[in-house]
Amino acid sequence: MGSHMSKKTTTETSSSAINLTTFQYTTDQLSSYEAACKVDADLQSFDTNLQNRTNQVITTLAAGVEVRALSFDSLKEVTECLLEMNQEVVKVILECKKDIWKNQELFELVEEYFENSLQTLDFCTALEKCLKRARDSQLLILVALQQFEEETEVGGSRYTRTMEELKNFKTAGDPFTEEFFQMFQTVYRQQIQMLEKLHLRKNKLDKKLKYINAWRKVSSIIFVATFAAVLICSVVAAAMAAPPVAAALAAATSIPVGSMGKWIDSLWKNYQSAMKGQKEVISSMQVGTYVAIKDLDSIRVLIDRLEIEIQSLMDNASFAIEQEAVRIAIEEIKKKLGVFMKNVEELGSQADMCSRDIRRARTVVLQRIIKHTNN
Repeated sequence: MGSHMSKKTTTETSSSAINLTTFQYTTDQLSSYEAACKVDADLQSFDTNLQNRTNQVITTLAAGVEVRALSFDSLKEVTECLLEMNQEVVKVILECKKDIWKNQELFELVEEYFENSLQTLDFCTALEKCLKRARDSQLLILVALQQFEEETEVGGSRYTRTMEELKNFKTAGDPFTEEFFQMFQTVYRQQIQMLEKLHLRKNKLDKKLKYINAWRKVSSIIFVATFAAVLICSVVAAAMAAPPVAAALAAATSIPVGSMGKWIDSLWKNYQSAMKGQKEVISSMQVGTYVAIKDLDSIRVLIDRLEIEIQSLMDNASFAIEQEAVRIAIEEIKKKLGVFMKNVEELGSQADMCSRDIRRARTVVLQRIIKHTNN
């Protein structure tokens, strides 16, 4: 095959096949790769191995051209080099793929966040029921005070109706049940655990964004390995002195090689955008969880305060009933009732705020997810 080709044809074909303009590599892209090699030890090692293998193959091919034939060993050398370069590129990509494209943890966190927020809203509903019972108890106290005033005006001494209303108040008992407090502990613990998980996840994303230049290394490896592979294939075509083959090879490789740099850059930008989008979602859930915890802390303080007032009123009611000291007990109840009513209203306002904060946070997280998905 080599005995039928002229020196001029060989030269023209070789020049056409390995023309860098045909491969559409820009000076900026190669300069960027050279700059990356200077600061990255791993990339330096890859580049050294790539150059050695490429030079070895081209030298072997040159020797084959001199004797006007390509030996089986020459073709074997080319095949082995291309396979080794491809395998090295695949290895790097797979290592990064494990880290870049794994989103399952984020999805599970989002699902857990929304489930926790629903349970917290259920707790707020349970709190409203407790507050309704507290307001009912408050009405019983007010009725008792009214009965006391009426019985005092008519000169009563036994205060039968007042005692009856105080007994009703005592029978109503504590509006906050044991189940309610268990529910509070469960919801509070879930929110604390969620905040810890979100913190860990955010740290992982911060590390990914911090070391995102590693992706630039991967793109450089793909870019240069492809360049070397196409260069070798072009030399093979030229050495075989088959202009149609060389032209076809150049045409076939110019499209993927020419767009390789743009494709890699686009992939890297998409990755960076995805990481930032995930971080936005995580940050939104962190804020929502933190606010929910603070709301629950405030609710717990107000409940504890209200519990003290309820217990004090219960003790006064018991004293009035057991000791028949209605006048003394009523005076103490009057002093404490105002504080009790104020605490009930404050707790109600805090419960409403907690519900609003949770719903608002859920909306913000959903908006971040939609934005991230669209991007």
